[in-house]
Amino acid sequence: MAAGEEQSREYLRRHRLPELLHRLGALLLYHRPERPREFLIQMLERVKAGRQAQGEYPFLMDEDNVDAMFGLLDVLGQGHIRAAQYR
Repeated sequence: MAAGEEQSREYLRRHRLPELLHRLGALLLYHRPERPREFLIQMLERVKAGRQAQGEYPFLMDEDNVDAMFGLLDVLGQGHIRAAQYR
């Protein structure tokens, strides 16, 4: 691998850019905003505020979504699921 390519990979890894771009893409597809560029700017502003502990980091799912998914797995309403169900 060329030195320039290795430096580029290290830069992406160090700044966790693939994860950020993946999350932004997922948010775009989930919300499908009318103005995607403005939406991305808002999400990046939320990421910045979240890192400075001034706001909430943008997630694809909220607590209601997590509760609903847990309810699907906890069909007997026991309040817990087995490790196999989690996986």
